[in-house]
Amino acid sequence: MTPSDETPLPARLKEAVVSLLSFKKKKEAPVASGTINPDVEAFLKGYSIEVMPRTAEKVENFRDLLPQGTRVYVAHIEGTPIEDMVATAKRLADEGYPVMPHFPARIIKDQATLADWIARYQGEAGVDQALLLAGGVSQPHGDFHCSMQLMESGEFDKAGFKRLHVAGHPEGNKDIDPDGSDKSVMDALRWKQKFAETTDAEMALATQFCFDAGPVIAWADRLTAEGITLPIHIGVAGPAKLQTLIKFAIACGVGPSLKVLQKRAMDVSKLLLPYEPNEFIGQLAAHAAKTPDFNIKQVHFFPLGGIKTNANWAIDNGGASTVPASKT
Repeated sequence: MTPSDETPLPARLKEAVVSLLSFKKKKEAPVASGTINPDVEAFLKGYSIEVMPRTAEKVENFRDLLPQGTRVYVAHIEGTPIEDMVATAKRLADEGYPVMPHFPARIIKDQATLADWIARYQGEAGVDQALLLAGGVSQPHGDFHCSMQLMESGEFDKAGFKRLHVAGHPEGNKDIDPDGSDKSVMDALRWKQKFAETTDAEMALATQFCFDAGPVIAWADRLTAEGITLPIHIGVAGPAKLQTLIKFAIACGVGPSLKVLQKRAMDVSKLLLPYEPNEFIGQLAAHAAKTPDFNIKQVHFFPLGGIKTNANWAIDNGGASTVPASKT
């Protein structure tokens, strides 16, 4: 999507919201208690969720929200001190959750810094898994510019990390392939598939969030057909205001499936209602239930509308798979 394509949408949204401030619509009827979709319940089992130090601070007790054993990613945004990252990881680990911190290559100065971060996470929070990615900055701060260099460093294998996740891009990535193709993205995935065969760590793809199930299913099937068999943990945007989702989608480069949000934005009856991922997850869950070899194995939530809001949605829709640790 070009900048000229992106500009009109927020303006139209603002106008629509202003004109509809007095518009009151009845809330959609909640799903009756006990009517959990078994496919969705199975699909949400073992889901993961992403936090940042500042968002984690707003949660009094994660055990009241997340199931026992939920993997919690800690996103490392440029400018966040490593001390804050490690403190958040320790707090989550102390509450009983496996922690997967981000290691953004472009903000890591050199191999000594990488080794120091690993040692801090491991020594203070018992971390043994990581999400490796390039990072959302245009100019590298030091020696690294991509996740493959982090893997090649050997530091994670040396530290005995048990799990390494890397980024997946169901809709491509124009930062990597400016021409709109996915050639470089696919070449990188083939490299990572080969690396997975040489490391002792388990590997998986954690993807950007999407909104349209059809292209995601086609992408997952294509990877399998091309011999890329790393398990896929599909990115899902948690419940949030529509305007918030569109802002994040544009900022994160979400492409084709943004049309799902655009269409919703033009529907007056839905404009003021929060977006929830029921349809997206429902379609993926139904496909997974009838397709045993489907390679999307887990859901990874981006809680764009808040951690509590996201966790409560999962509790309401996931049945036994999403019961918080404090309730078991």
